[in-house]
Amino acid sequence: MNTVTVRANMAESESLETITEHERILQEIESTDTACVGPTLRSVYDDQPNAHKKFMEKLDARIRNHDREIEKMCNFHHQGFVDAITELLKVRADAEKLMGQVSDTNRRLQDAGREVTAQTEEVIRCRIQQRNMATTVERLQLCIPVLEMYSKLKEQLELKRYYSALKTMEQLENTYIPRVSQYRFCQIMAEMLPKLREEIKEISMSDLKDFLESIRKHSDKIGETAMRQAQQHRTFNSEVQKQVTLSCAKPMYGRTPLHHNGLSAEAADEEEMDEEVLTAQDLVDFSPVYRCLHIYTVLGDRETFENYYRKQRKKQARLVLQPQSNMHETVEGYRKYFNQIVGFFVVEDHILHATQGLVTRAFTDELWNMALSKIIAVLRTHSSYCEDPDLVLELKNLIVIFADTLQGYGFPVNRLFDLLFEVRDQYNETLLKKWALVFRDIFEQDNYSPIPVENEEEYKAVVSRFPFHDAEIEKQQFPKKLPMSQSVPQIYSQVKEFIYASLKFSESLHRSSTEIDDMLRKSTNLLLTRTLSSCLQNLIKKPHIGLTELVQIIINTTHLEYACKYLEDFITNITNVSPETVHTTRLYGLSTFKDARHAAEGEIYTKLNQKIDEFIQLADYEWGMAESDGRASGYLMDLINFLRSTFQVFTHLPNNNKDHAAMSGKVAQTACMSACKHLSTSLMQMLLDTELKQISMGAIEQFNLDVIQCELFASSEPVPGFQGDTLQLAFIDLRQLLDLFMVWDWSTYLADYGQPTSKYLRVNPSTALALLEKVNRGMKDTSKKNNIFTQFRKNDRDKQKLIETVVKQLRSLVNGMSQHS
Repeated sequence: MNTVTVRANMAESESLETITEHERILQEIESTDTACVGPTLRSVYDDQPNAHKKFMEKLDARIRNHDREIEKMCNFHHQGFVDAITELLKVRADAEKLMGQVSDTNRRLQDAGREVTAQTEEVIRCRIQQRNMATTVERLQLCIPVLEMYSKLKEQLELKRYYSALKTMEQLENTYIPRVSQYRFCQIMAEMLPKLREEIKEISMSDLKDFLESIRKHSDKIGETAMRQAQQHRTFNSEVQKQVTLSCAKPMYGRTPLHHNGLSAEAADEEEMDEEVLTAQDLVDFSPVYRCLHIYTVLGDRETFENYYRKQRKKQARLVLQPQSNMHETVEGYRKYFNQIVGFFVVEDHILHATQGLVTRAFTDELWNMALSKIIAVLRTHSSYCEDPDLVLELKNLIVIFADTLQGYGFPVNRLFDLLFEVRDQYNETLLKKWALVFRDIFEQDNYSPIPVENEEEYKAVVSRFPFHDAEIEKQQFPKKLPMSQSVPQIYSQVKEFIYASLKFSESLHRSSTEIDDMLRKSTNLLLTRTLSSCLQNLIKKPHIGLTELVQIIINTTHLEYACKYLEDFITNITNVSPETVHTTRLYGLSTFKDARHAAEGEIYTKLNQKIDEFIQLADYEWGMAESDGRASGYLMDLINFLRSTFQVFTHLPNNNKDHAAMSGKVAQTACMSACKHLSTSLMQMLLDTELKQISMGAIEQFNLDVIQCELFASSEPVPGFQGDTLQLAFIDLRQLLDLFMVWDWSTYLADYGQPTSKYLRVNPSTALALLEKVNRGMKDTSKKNNIFTQFRKNDRDKQKLIETVVKQLRSLVNGMSQHS
């Protein structure tokens, strides 16, 4: 029973739970949206097996409950509904009447409202226009500044104010255009700005090119102005220094110092003060460079501009440094060349200091070093073509001014001053060539005779030009003669002129007095040892210079040699450098004039010998004559007379000076001895001539007569000063040879041969053999002519045998001598 109860309680409990669950499901279905009912209904099927049936029963019960509630409600409100319908039917008639009235009113309102509507639409349209106008004004107020800036930009472009135009563009891009960027015209503006920038770049670059072309054309004028100012400054300083020097010491050069153009220092100073000082800015407008630099800087392309400018200037530098082919012909060619270079670097120096970084000091130094190398090479080449010393001197002055000008702008110019030493050598060479012509003209116009002086004035005129001092001549009465010829004082004066000319080059070289002194002495030595020495040598070798002229040349060189010490004093007075200075160069005039004297003496001997040869060529011996004429040959007497007259010229030279007397005596003695020796040798060669095959004894006798005349001439002392028979010894070889044949003393000759006391010591066996063979052939030929069909006479046969015996002995002596040697 308990079990049944429990089960009953459990069943009852389960039934209550099921009913509760169904109530919950029904409430969810009633309160939930239809789309969400599915999950709720699915839970019904998920419960106990009979739950669906019980749920359907519960659902039916709920439906019937709702139907009853609806029926109750309808019954409750039905009478009200009926009353409402009745009332509504009553109202319909009034509504129809009201509807008619409303329609009539609506019609009348429609008619009245049409005009209001039209006016309203007009008002609306006006309001829209007003609003649009306000918007337009507002937008125009934003656009007008843009347009004004753009108009300003166009105006700046027209006025070529490109830098300001770029600033305006920058404002347009950054400030104004962004405010109205939605408008098409602004977009067009924005697209035009880069093109305008490029256009500005092109225009500014075109202006720069015009500027570069302009400075290329004006560089000559710029350089001329800069060099003139530098020259005026240097001249002013030089004049001030000279005034100080003149006030403190004696003049350095022995001449009145003058301004370069003949003006005094004060006049030059006034001229410099009166003349307006022009600069590169006064001659060239540099604004294109500044403008272009600013433009490219603003555009952020400064580096491109700098590279372009430097590249173009390098090209222009190469063009400027290229000289004209005929530049060396005139000083104007050099001046124009220097002006262009100075103008170029003056412009670069201005650009360097007026701009920040367009050109740098390193760039200008690079340009200058390149230019300096080219300038030096050009000047070396073209100066070598200059043959006019005045042109070379003007070139030197131009180089100095050129160097001073560029040094004033900070460019190093030491290499230019080093180049001047090379130009100085060239200048000296041209001077030497010029003075060679001067010396040649002096020598050609000289009469090579002592200078006659008629009175004291003429004497002083000569002495003022040449340092001549001779106490004996000064004591003589006028008229009198000075030992040297006219060329001596002229040569001395020209050497001094050469020193002055050489000194001109040393001015303004910033060198010490010692260096200038050394330069002058070296150049003077070159003049003496090369130019004057060469002119003297050529003069001595000229064919029209006779013996008298040669003697006078010897005297002249002696006086010039004596004057060398005065030339050294002259240089000392110019440079104020003591000759006792350790490094002072000495003049080499002594050796120069000594060499010239020796050459003149040698030429005297040579000309004498040549004259002797000319006379000997006139000799016409009849080598087969039977006997002599009994008198000397005519050619030989003429030769002796010529020698006598010639040596009389030597003896009649002015000997009032001991040195002159000793010199002329020595020359005369040497010349006389040389002439006698040459005559003796020539006569010996005539006898031994290989083309002469035979000689008769009559020819030997005639030849002996000629030699006797020569010996008489030598013994007559044609030139004083010979001791004893010194001059006759020149003919001793001929005399012993002829005596041997004339006496026919062969036994003595052969017996005493080789003995120091031999009578015929000077007769060589080979010489005796050669002449004996010729005499032998002559005797045979004579015998054949006299005895064609007969035998030799006994005397002739004996003589012939003797000759053959002597010939054999002579040949044995000759062979013995050859074996011994």
